[in-house]
Amino acid sequence: MPWEKSFDEDEVLTKAMGVFWEKGYESTSISDLIEATGINKGSLYNAYGGKQKLFMASLRKYEREKHKATLAELEAMDDPKAAIATLLDGLVEETVADKELKGCFLINTAHEIATHEDEVLEIVTRGLREMEAFLRRSVEVGQARGDFSPELDPEATAKSLVGVIVAIRVLGRGAFAEPALHSIADGGKRLVA
Repeated sequence: MPWEKSFDEDEVLTKAMGVFWEKGYESTSISDLIEATGINKGSLYNAYGGKQKLFMASLRKYEREKHKATLAELEAMDDPKAAIATLLDGLVEETVADKELKGCFLINTAHEIATHEDEVLEIVTRGLREMEAFLRRSVEVGQARGDFSPELDPEATAKSLVGVIVAIRVLGRGAFAEPALHSIADGGKRLVA
């Protein structure tokens, strides 16, 4: 008799993503995943093929539902300066509201990239490059409209802004309090002032 799923795959994936996001890949055990998802080990392996594949599916879900959705909202804004400010201020607000100090799943994964397969590296790299490309386009559009200095190097500015984003997300996991995170965001906004 073929194996049939008796659970909502998206719900299980959401729960697994939460565990990986909070604990990281290395610190997450199969027992943690079984406890969080409520499915047994056999079902977990049958549905996802093991911890690594479940992690990749979780990371893809985050990329699709959080990362790409955020970029789409920002891209829809007609004001590049407002879009960058919205991004940075929103990250500070989200980070401060994150009482579990989870940070960003994508950036957290970048920190432990050496423990992963190439496919995970590709997802992380793609996510960071998409963010950088959005920021570069924002600078270019802002320059074309006369809102940003023509002296700005769009590529270098975008890379610096990615650095600001990473700083907010990493330092916001407990090392820096809200006022310091706002200062970092304000420094990022001054890059395009």
